[in-house]
Amino acid sequence: MIGNMISKIRKEKGITKTQLAKQTDINIGHLTHIEKGERNPSHKALKEICNALEVPYQQLLYTYDKELTEEQLEYGYLNHISYNQIPAISKIDEYISCPPDFSNASFAYKIPDDAMEPMFKEGSYAFVEINAPIENRAVGLFKLNGDYFIRRLLYKKDRFILRADHREERDMTVTPKDDFQIIGRVYI
Repeated sequence: MIGNMISKIRKEKGITKTQLAKQTDINIGHLTHIEKGERNPSHKALKEICNALEVPYQQLLYTYDKELTEEQLEYGYLNHISYNQIPAISKIDEYISCPPDFSNASFAYKIPDDAMEPMFKEGSYAFVEINAPIENRAVGLFKLNGDYFIRRLLYKKDRFILRADHREERDMTVTPKDDFQIIGRVYI
């Protein structure tokens, strides 16, 4: 996934592989292998790439050793991953222990409603791994038009649907006009 992200960002910024190779002093052949997903960059090389692309290192680091499925590539999953933004936190309620099973979690998110009950009770914490691929029907944290939701991600034909486990909550269909970001996978 990291190679896909580097390629996507490089192309969006109008930078050729040759230019990136010169800016980072990384062999163009090695960059090609990285972008194809055949090799992962070293942490030093990733920092150099991020500096050249002017994106935060940590956001791309979250995609390290992650694989996208064909279905995720088909649905344009990468278009909804934030690589140039970091979470802004206005308040830290507390620090909580991270269970060993969730060691990849980036942060804990306090559940604001009962939409995912009985799995997540309102006021409990969900453990989120930033920029981790979310399989069809898996639970994630999403930003949709300025609001944040923990929901199941469904791939339906040519769109995403966010579904609550609580039956009384309506599905949210993501349209191309929506401001939609996949924040990360939620551990259950």
